[in-house]
Amino acid sequence: MQLPELTLPDDPKLAENITHFARALRRAGLPVGTHHTLDAIRAVEAVGFTDKTDFYWTLHACFVSRPDHAQVFTQLFRMFWRDPKQIEDLMAIMLPAMSRLAQSRPPDPGDTRASAALTEGAEPPDAPEDESSEETEIEIDASRTMSSEERLRSLDFEQMTVEEAAAARRMLARLTLPVAPLRTRRAKPSPQGARIDTARTLRNAVRNGGEMRKLSYSVPRLRWPALVTICDISGSMSQYSRMVLHFLHAVANEKGAGWAKVHGFTFGTRLTNITRHFLERDVDAALAAAGAEAQDWEGGTRIGDCLHTFNRDWSRRVMGQGAVVLLITDGLDRGDPDVLAAEMKRLQLSARRVIWLNPLLRWDGFAPKARGIAAMLPHVDSLRAGHSIKSLEDLAMALSDRDDRGEKDRLLRALSD
Repeated sequence: MQLPELTLPDDPKLAENITHFARALRRAGLPVGTHHTLDAIRAVEAVGFTDKTDFYWTLHACFVSRPDHAQVFTQLFRMFWRDPKQIEDLMAIMLPAMSRLAQSRPPDPGDTRASAALTEGAEPPDAPEDESSEETEIEIDASRTMSSEERLRSLDFEQMTVEEAAAARRMLARLTLPVAPLRTRRAKPSPQGARIDTARTLRNAVRNGGEMRKLSYSVPRLRWPALVTICDISGSMSQYSRMVLHFLHAVANEKGAGWAKVHGFTFGTRLTNITRHFLERDVDAALAAAGAEAQDWEGGTRIGDCLHTFNRDWSRRVMGQGAVVLLITDGLDRGDPDVLAAEMKRLQLSARRVIWLNPLLRWDGFAPKARGIAAMLPHVDSLRAGHSIKSLEDLAMALSDRDDRGEKDRLLRALSD
């Protein structure tokens, strides 16, 4: 890793600059408190700050407590410690630079959160007055007709700032995922049933000396299916997985939603059962516990091997009673595609339905060129996007309509061309 040249102030300013840096980390979403700042000041004074690598790792040890915070810390460190005396100029320059960058490529999640933390409260520079200023102003006014919630509904999870992600989580907590009950072969008595209960009718006739005075009726018993979620937490899926798990926690704790039980599994390089953490009412505590148990966050991806573990160890336990499977992954697997196809086929045969949420579908030109995606595609019932709040709202449509196939047919045609 290449670190920037440090330009640190004299000792009297050391605490002030580290405190400013800690506040920027806190705005970027890292759990940095006063005690972390004091520890960092004492650690730097003990270690010294003449060597840039030692200084970086000293602050890293004091401020970073989770693997997913490392990227944000690194980006902020690069931005802040180039020259903390000129940080205000950097904040003013950053906004137009970010706008130009956003037009060429989607921003990296670490860059987005770091830039938002440093530019909080900064006013963008005034636009030069020219002949096109009036036309530009009209365009801005038109874009503001969309409400903030409507914009958040269609915004990519990975491109959200810290404030937008917090607002999105609040919206996800209000979403529901209703499901229709399943009709069983068992019956229960009903005075207005459509089917005659022959056995009950004959028993009543025996009690009346063989006289059949009235017919008894029955209706099929209803039961609720289980929801099994298998969520990819590899590096390319980290931000999407956190949002989807936040939504599924709300579904698991929604009274009267209809699901018999919500089972949760995460996978990257290994499979982890996080079902019991859904029982925690506080969503932050639940996801923190799940993240602590799943040691492969933001690691590699071995979809075929992890599905093999699920089919072998967990399928019989959680897939009974017509369970619906939500598979959240981008399908970018480096393993053997034949193994992946075989495990996906076995998963589909065990489930009532397999619905695949793939955030890569947000791209209009997406094609199933990756071997993993091509191996998985024939063995799912429905394929849908899973990159925004709106895509999760549309998931209810796939559950209510058994014939819903999403983008599966289109991609199968593209695969055969």
